[in-house]
Amino acid sequence: MRKFLIRAATLAAAASLAAPVAPVTAAAAQGLAFRPLHHFNLNGYNWGGYAATGSGFTSVSATWTEPKATCNSTNDLYAPWVGIDGYGTSTVEQTGVATDCSSGSPVDQAWYEMYPANPVYLSLSTYPVSTGDVITASVTYAGSRSYKLTLHNTTRNWTYTTTKSLSASRASAEVIIESPTGSYPNFGTLSFSSATVNGKSLGSFSPSALDPSSGGVTEAHTSALGSSGTSFTDTFLHE
Repeated sequence: MRKFLIRAATLAAAASLAAPVAPVTAAAAQGLAFRPLHHFNLNGYNWGGYAATGSGFTSVSATWTEPKATCNSTNDLYAPWVGIDGYGTSTVEQTGVATDCSSGSPVDQAWYEMYPANPVYLSLSTYPVSTGDVITASVTYAGSRSYKLTLHNTTRNWTYTTTKSLSASRASAEVIIESPTGSYPNFGTLSFSSATVNGKSLGSFSPSALDPSSGGVTEAHTSALGSSGTSFTDTFLHE
């Protein structure tokens, strides 16, 4: 079984920040094997969703509608995102929307990250995101260590694109929800659609289904893929 690599230093830094905290693209301490959670899916630790593994991944894309989040505590933080690498590798090329509860109320903010570089948060005024907004995210390998990361908010008619360079293995591709603090706000049900990898349906890669957990408690459940292999839901269960 593949294993995640944990970013302990990033988690420690996240705990000390009052501003929106970077999603951490790691789900378990190195050396911990995946195991089934109840009768659901593999234990994703702070990841939920789907991860395809193999080699030569060149693109990943998905669409979702930003759900209404209810903060249970100021520790709650989560993000839906798409990315290449991160599932058992030391780099991640990813972009999505973070919902942060550190102020006591949910704040949605678009971001991208080329880990191990720090995440970059987009201006709240220039690239706003709110409940009900339809978001499409994509990461594409453009050759010569170059990656194109794009976020499009259909509802508010803005698109952000950046191209960054990173030496990476391109050994996985993901459509994920994640909580770096291990504490999810109540987001109800988040629906992903049009999920593709290398221009094909996510399902065609037989991806691993992951349910996030903290302290042995399953925090959300990832559904089976729809008949097209491009859609699924993540449903909140527990903070």
